[in-house]
Amino acid sequence: MEKTVLIVDDAAPVRELLASALSKRGYRITTVESAQAAMAALKENYFHVMFIDLHMPDMSGVELCEKIRRNYPLAFMYAMTAYVSIFALTECRQAGFDDYFVKPVNIDLFDRAAKEAFEKIKRWSSRPGTASPVAT
Repeated sequence: MEKTVLIVDDAAPVRELLASALSKRGYRITTVESAQAAMAALKENYFHVMFIDLHMPDMSGVELCEKIRRNYPLAFMYAMTAYVSIFALTECRQAGFDDYFVKPVNIDLFDRAAKEAFEKIKRWSSRPGTASPVAT
């Protein structure tokens, strides 16, 4: 299984940093600058793991997560934000995010999240008599 990761952030330096660091760890990375571009990318490819900024000009990360979750219920999605609040954390959980990361990013935490997500996918896929829980 190819380990695909989508990074959605309107800040180019964040996209570039995450893409560079995670691609060196063996993930196939796609980066986009907006929620609309993320929706277009999802029409072309399946992404097992997604890191999504909460504050983007065209659509909030929470709204994007809700839209994605409808069609990709077993994908792993992680919120990213520079603005920390309990309200935002609650809203993220309700929208379907698997976890919440605060910028500036800690690459090791992002790597660990992706690694754990792919380990879960592998475990689910290897159970006898079960189909893969996600499209590949």
